[in-house]
Amino acid sequence: MRVVIAGAGNVGRSIASELVENRHEVLLIDRDPRAAKAETVPNAEWLLADACELSTLDEAALHRCDVVIAATGDDKVNLVVSLLAKTEFGVPRVVARVNHPKNEWLFNESWGVDVAVSTPRIMAALVEEAVSVGDLVRLFTFQQGEANLVELTLPQDSRVIGRRVQDVSWPPDTSLVTIVRNGRVLTPTPDTPLEGHDELLFVALPEREKDLQELLAPHAT
Repeated sequence: MRVVIAGAGNVGRSIASELVENRHEVLLIDRDPRAAKAETVPNAEWLLADACELSTLDEAALHRCDVVIAATGDDKVNLVVSLLAKTEFGVPRVVARVNHPKNEWLFNESWGVDVAVSTPRIMAALVEEAVSVGDLVRLFTFQQGEANLVELTLPQDSRVIGRRVQDVSWPPDTSLVTIVRNGRVLTPTPDTPLEGHDELLFVALPEREKDLQELLAPHAT
């Protein structure tokens, strides 16, 4: 997979290191010479230029990219890069970093963003997930499909405990994707029984979250 990352700061370089380690082809773009620390990600390509310029993105061959990641510390730059990547070069997947929560509403398909990553929101969700039993916690939003990744830890009094996955009448437009039990990640099968304190991860439409809550832990609402 070929990935272009706009922004070679700490965040951009960290992402690049992970992707290179997983054997992806990575190009980092930054206009600040101080950010061009090629020795930190020696197996990546580097381009010292302004990612908001069409000529730069053309030089980076965005038309051959599978993913563009707008990872600068400036929300305006990330939005411009996302829009150009999607509208001018037809990049299939655009991921954008949200630096300030007040700007999160802008990071959607109108600006070419497929996935918006807001660090404050993710951290808040992880805190909730760590301390909440019986409360549905939204961990992540898939902008393109308008679905959410949500988590709920089953309380001991949940009426689904002891029932098999196939015997539960799940709400429409929801999918149980993972069960975390005693530190192990389980792929649910129709015969998997549900146990107290199971962490259930779903992909669900927003309008179905209330139905999931009432099914799994109605006393928590």
